Amino acid sequence: GADLKERAKMHSSEVSSFVSRARATINELANLPVPTIAAIDGTALGGGLELALACDIRVAASSAKMGLVETKLAIIPGAGGTQRLPRTIGVSLAKELIFSARIVDGEEAKSIGLISHVVKQNEAGDAAYRRALALAKEFLPQGPVAMRVAKLAINQGMEVDLVTGLAIEEACYAQTIPTKDRIEGLLAFKEKRPPRYKGE
Repeated sequence: GADLKERAKMHSSEVSSFVSRARATINELANLPVPTIAAIDGTALGGGLELALACDIRVAASSAKMGLVETKLAIIPGAGGTQRLPRTIGVSLAKELIFSARIVDGEEAKSIGLISHVVKQNEAGDAAYRRALALAKEFLPQGPVAMRVAKLAINQGMEVDLVTGLAIEEACYAQTIPTKDRIEGLLAFKEKRPPRYKGE
């Protein structure tokens, strides 16, 4: 999260600019065309959790601490937290966590759907990072164009009704049809070998 000692020294006009830049940066992360995974091995409070919420998948150590604690400081999450948390865990529970400024550990975060995977912390302190890398290795062999348009279809589809979402999916699927990768995938399947995708 933000450096609160630094924030306390800022003029109110500087705070707005700082939060605006943070929001823009986090939105850029959310809009990356590749899968993103947040690995939370320690503390993700305020802006730290907002950053993690902008990722496609979140992994945390059971000992990790997460929360949108801004109301404790008489402010609200300003870099996407009030929008991304409800979309992730549901409106009522998001309101409860934001209104109370509650901090949850990895186990509770997993039980409420805030994270996808919880792992026991290791001696090196990088258990979530290692799990995130393992997930990334599962994603890596897939067709790059398919990964990009699948993310686009999911992200855009979640913001609209089902009928419109299905139209978005159809349009995204159409982008995969003329690709060399689609042909390579079919050939690799036929020849019983791993595909060699090039993102074309």
